[in-house]
Amino acid sequence: MRVLILTVSAGYGHTATAKSIEQRLIDRGIPTECIDVYQYVNKLISETIDKSSLLYAKYTPEVYRLIYQYLDSGALDDRFNLMSFINALCTYKFEKLLREMNPEFIICTHVFAAQLVHELKKKGRCHAQLLGICTDYTIHPYWETLSTMDHFIIASEALVYRAVKKGIRRDIIHPLGIPVHPKFYRRMEKSEARRQLGYESDSKVILLMGGGLGYGLVDDEAGKILSVRQKIELAVVCGNNHKQKSDFERLRDSMPFARIHVYGFVDNVHEMMDAADILVSKPGGLTVTEALLKGLPMVVINPIAGHEERNLEFLLNQGACVRAERSFPLDEAIAMLLNDAQRVEDMKRRIDCISKPNAGGDLVDLVARQLAGSAF
Repeated sequence: MRVLILTVSAGYGHTATAKSIEQRLIDRGIPTECIDVYQYVNKLISETIDKSSLLYAKYTPEVYRLIYQYLDSGALDDRFNLMSFINALCTYKFEKLLREMNPEFIICTHVFAAQLVHELKKKGRCHAQLLGICTDYTIHPYWETLSTMDHFIIASEALVYRAVKKGIRRDIIHPLGIPVHPKFYRRMEKSEARRQLGYESDSKVILLMGGGLGYGLVDDEAGKILSVRQKIELAVVCGNNHKQKSDFERLRDSMPFARIHVYGFVDNVHEMMDAADILVSKPGGLTVTEALLKGLPMVVINPIAGHEERNLEFLLNQGACVRAERSFPLDEAIAMLLNDAQRVEDMKRRIDCISKPNAGGDLVDLVARQLAGSAF
C-alpha cells in the first residue's frame, strides 16, 4: 500500500474530502485506501465524537465556543490533552493496521486522525510521511502540537501567517486549498443548469442549504425571502433532516403560486450551484469551498460556534459573503444583493481571487512527487 487516507466521521466534510483525494490518487495509478480511523479502532469513540460535536454545537453553543476559544488560545500541550490520551489507548490496534498495510504516505483529513499517527511517529513506530489537511478556513486547535507532520495543507495563503504564528513550521505549509469532489471544479452555463433542473430562466434562484444534517435552515425565513419584490425561485436542500424537509414541503404546499423546490440528500448540488444566483448556508468548510469554486456569492446563516465562526470571519474579511443575523434578517440580506448588481460583481471578483480551482490536482501532484523521491 502506497497511500493510506484516514478520516473521522465528525460531520460529512472530512469524509468527503478523503473520498475525493482517494479517487484522484487511484485515477493516477497510485494504490490508495481510505479508512474511517475510529470506526476501525473503536466504534464507540467514533460515535461519541460524531454525536457530541453536533450536540454541543446545536444545544450548548456558548459552551462549545468557550472550549474552542480556549483550545485556540495556544494553551495546548502535546503531552497533556484529552485526544492524545484517547489516541494513546488506541495505538495498539492502529499500529497493527499500519503493519498490515505498510503505507509510505498517510493523509489525514481530521486532526484527531493525525494525532493518532503522530503518537506512533514520535515513538519511532511509524515511518510513513504524514500529511494533514485542515478542512476549514482557519487553523484548528491541536494541529500545532503535531511536530511529526511532514506536510500541512491549508485553504489559503491568507492563513499562512496564522499557521506559522501557531508554531507550525513554514517549510511544511502548503496553501493549496481544500480538495473537494472533481465535479465542483467544472462550471456549467447557468441557463443549461436551470434547464436541466427545471428552473425558470428569468428567475432569481436562491439556493438554501443546511449541510448534510440540514442544520441551520428556517422555513419561516424562507417564506420571507419570497416576499422580496423580485421573481424568486427557491431551491432548498435539507440533507438528512427529514423533519425539516417536511416543514419546507408544507411551506411549499401553502404557497401554490410560489416556486419552491424541496430536496433531501442529493448528489447534484454542483448543478444547483451553477443554476443559483445566491447561496444561503451555514459556512461549513466544504460548502464554502464548493461555493467559491462555483463563483457563487453567499449569505451566511447560523454558523456553528468555533470553526464555522472562523470560516465566516475569513469570508467577511475577504469580501466574499454577507451575514444575515437578528438585526439584518435574511430577507433584507437577499434584497440588498438582488438590488445591488455592483456589490455582487465585487463579491464575485473577490471569490475568484481566493478560490483554488486546482486544489485537488495540486495535492495529488505533491503526493506523487514525494512518493517518487521516497526511499521507503
